[in-house]
Amino acid sequence: MKKTCVITGGSSGIGLSIVKLFIENDYQVFNLDLSPGTEGDFRQCDVTNLEQVSEIIHDIASQHNIDVLVSNAGVHFSATIENTSEADLDKVFAINVKGAYAAIKSVLPNMKANKQGAIILMASDQALIAKQNSFAYNLSKTALASIAKTTALDYAAFNIRANAVCPGTIETPLYHQAIDNYCQKSGSDKAAVHLEEEKLQPLQRLGQPEEVAELVLFLASDKAKFITGSLQVIDGGYTAQ
Repeated sequence: MKKTCVITGGSSGIGLSIVKLFIENDYQVFNLDLSPGTEGDFRQCDVTNLEQVSEIIHDIASQHNIDVLVSNAGVHFSATIENTSEADLDKVFAINVKGAYAAIKSVLPNMKANKQGAIILMASDQALIAKQNSFAYNLSKTALASIAKTTALDYAAFNIRANAVCPGTIETPLYHQAIDNYCQKSGSDKAAVHLEEEKLQPLQRLGQPEEVAELVLFLASDKAKFITGSLQVIDGGYTAQ
């Protein structure tokens, strides 16, 4: 019998790589995303709409035991605190933090009833370190790390594990969008900026979405059944400097 994975934001980037890998490993995957997904069972969902998230997950839970939740939906935003409006802050938190809150809260009754479950949150290397021009994004990713830890402690008695994956610079559409925005504002050459980003990494390259997906699959598996409340860094050594 196939295990069931629910993922938010599984239509592109790291999320799409996770969906593909879980399907390859015989999971039934439900992808909750605003944009149509090409893989898995797609359910159109706005993670900022907490009622909608709850309804969709409860519908899935009424027919399936949810074994894994990957809270991956997120938005990037670059600005200092002075250049972050209240609306900007609310948007980042609505997607990155409240979206995770809604998804986790919705899967817990099913996981508790089944006395098992793996919850993986997509945090960031910015859950461990600060970066310039990243006030709201950094704040939101630190919050996700906290959610992983508190959820791990609160639900360990139900054999529910919660961990946060903390990627460094991964070459995704989100990455290219951020670089494009920077180059548009600064007039910099994209190829030169991309090369600089690679040189900042101790391994002298950017991470790939498939590499992050492999870590997520491991954390969801029985091979990681003694790992909970952890922040799993996958950043090419960046935060070790």
